[in-house]
Amino acid sequence: MELKQKHTKLGKVLMVALALLVSSSVAADQAKLSPPPNQTLPGCKDTCGDVKIPYPFGTGMSSTSDHKSCFLHNGFSLTCNNSILYLGNVQVLNISVQGQMDLLFYVSSPNCYSQGGKFNSGNLPTLKFANFSISRKENKFLTVGCNSFGYLNSFYNSEVYSTGCLSRCYGNERKIENGTCSGIGCCQVDIPPSMRNISIKANSFTNSTEYSGGNCSYSFVVKDGNYTFDTNHLYDFPYEMLPMVVDWTVGNQSCDASKSRVHYACMKNTYCNDKDTDLLGYRCICNEGYEGNPYHPDGCRDIDECKTSNNTCLSENNCHNTDGSYKCFCPKGQSGDGTKNGGCHRRDIVTQVVIGTGAGFILLIVGISSLYLIYEKRKLIKLKEKFFKQNGGIILQQRLSAGENTSQSTTVFSAEQLKKATNNYDESLIIGRGGYGTVYKGILSDKRIVAIKKSKIVDQSQIEQFINEVIVLSQINHRNVVKLLGCCLETEVPSLVYEFVNNGTLFDYIHKEGKAGNVPWKTRLRIAAEAAGALSYLHSAASIPIIHRDVKTANILLDDSYTTKVSDFGASRLVPLDQTELATMVQGTIGYLDPEYMQTSQLTEKSDVYSFGVVLVELLTGEKPLCFDRSEEKRSLAMHFLSCLREDRLFEVLQFGILNVENKEEIKEVAILATKCLRLRGEERPSMKEVAMELDGIRLMEKHPWINTDVNLEETHYLLHEASSSIREHGDSSSHQNTGYDSIKDHVLIDFDDGR
Repeated sequence: MELKQKHTKLGKVLMVALALLVSSSVAADQAKLSPPPNQTLPGCKDTCGDVKIPYPFGTGMSSTSDHKSCFLHNGFSLTCNNSILYLGNVQVLNISVQGQMDLLFYVSSPNCYSQGGKFNSGNLPTLKFANFSISRKENKFLTVGCNSFGYLNSFYNSEVYSTGCLSRCYGNERKIENGTCSGIGCCQVDIPPSMRNISIKANSFTNSTEYSGGNCSYSFVVKDGNYTFDTNHLYDFPYEMLPMVVDWTVGNQSCDASKSRVHYACMKNTYCNDKDTDLLGYRCICNEGYEGNPYHPDGCRDIDECKTSNNTCLSENNCHNTDGSYKCFCPKGQSGDGTKNGGCHRRDIVTQVVIGTGAGFILLIVGISSLYLIYEKRKLIKLKEKFFKQNGGIILQQRLSAGENTSQSTTVFSAEQLKKATNNYDESLIIGRGGYGTVYKGILSDKRIVAIKKSKIVDQSQIEQFINEVIVLSQINHRNVVKLLGCCLETEVPSLVYEFVNNGTLFDYIHKEGKAGNVPWKTRLRIAAEAAGALSYLHSAASIPIIHRDVKTANILLDDSYTTKVSDFGASRLVPLDQTELATMVQGTIGYLDPEYMQTSQLTEKSDVYSFGVVLVELLTGEKPLCFDRSEEKRSLAMHFLSCLREDRLFEVLQFGILNVENKEEIKEVAILATKCLRLRGEERPSMKEVAMELDGIRLMEKHPWINTDVNLEETHYLLHEASSSIREHGDSSSHQNTGYDSIKDHVLIDFDDGR
């Protein structure tokens, strides 16, 4: 019995010793693994509550002897208060060294409209940090309410732009579904790029006649998937703050410009990236095979792939770690690659056979690859031939051989020519984007600089008309119309090649900061006369009349000498000689669109006249044709201009600096002409030929002042008075603003048709 007890005690001692041995072995294995990389500076707080604080972010000063800041610069300074981390006054939920931060941001609420007609104005949440922008990939902008619309505004470096959405129920709350945000009771939009220094505004419609218990409006940015709409939220919204993701960068210059600077933030074993950011500055990323914090002074450290599962070797004994990578090997006396697929085996004569077989196999692969490349090349040639026929190349060749294009030559470019001219359509050569395609700057083999418009879509039912337009437009030889040099038909959608005009658009010339005040009246008058002459030529002198259909300052280009070039015929239509109007889907740009055309869908040359009238008003006032930043009565420029003319306040609406004693009468004449162009009924408007002649006459008065007799002066006053009286009698465009479009953007392209 005593012997048995001794054996039992001995067994227990052996079990304890074995446990200690196992635990020491595990501890030794763990000791082989490197400690986690440093994320914060020495002596700095690395967490606040549950949130980790990686450098370049930090709170306060370090506790070491040097007492340095724990953050890179003041833009990355955080505050930890009661275990809650703050950026300014905004709570931080998470920080990623990959360039994102989760915040708890305020809901703009409530903006309420009561049945008695009283408003309770909501708060206006703002977020103003230069190195942070709203992540467009991770967030959505929402507005909740039955009579609501919300704005998300961005203000940075004198650039202001907005997005938003509206929600109207009209008493149909029963049709609203939980869990959906489809536009009734709840609407949502994607976040545009570069939204920084933001403010959020929720509004309720003041003139709504419907009323329900939920007439409050709420607008907010929320991390995608972190908010689910519920109909109860219309009556009692439960959140004051919701999570939101922001992107962040360091510095304020590109990678190339920052690498030579003292405060370059990317440390050892990292690289700089400025391609995928909406902000100024750059991000630092660990090199492949490295891990850690790329901003930390220690940099990123090598990952020992042999001690992780991120290797393909048979085992850790067959793995050799290298700087940034690893190698698999076999022990001496064995052959193979040491990987899980290849393995290791003893060397024998079979190896030579395998090598010989492998060499033969490689030769076979090379031969098959060569045949495949030849096949693919032939396939590509056939595909180009298919696209050429599909896009009307045969029709174009027949028309050219029949001598239909006698005045000018139309060049049919190959796809390779345009690829070479644009460096394979390099994004850095993009000079414009439109509703119908992207425009690239290109240099042909003969050193000519051209503009290449790569279309988005083409309607196969309109191929013959497209080829006809190419031929007709290439015949246009007018100094104030951008010249069409040719086309390429070897791709799925055709490309058009135009002459290159290098001094921007009239829109930029009028509205860009620093330029507007430098545009003298004489230059404005000349540009207007040249543009009118070009449109007159298209309407009445071209072999087949052409209606431009999208006349606006953004489609009027200027060359080095500020000579006008009318461009962008993507929406243009040819008018058969026996017709005066065409029935089309409404197409154009809000603010310039002819109200009569919008109501009847009947396109005439007088539609271009109305749009040109808006261009004249734009030249007179220096204002954009449609701007929601202005008050409601001034939102439509044409309506506001006619209203001022009706109230004899013409000189109040003119752009500051263009009016003087010498040009006062000329400005009155142009204002009268603009009023004629903006008449609601097309038949009452002048033709473009009459507009061009009248502008030339005004310029002639300027060059030969003796023509401007007292009779002309009295006639000008009379016409101006008649224009004002006519507006008072017949009303202005305000009575025709209900076009069926409800938008919150300044410029909206209505793309209903098949224009190219």
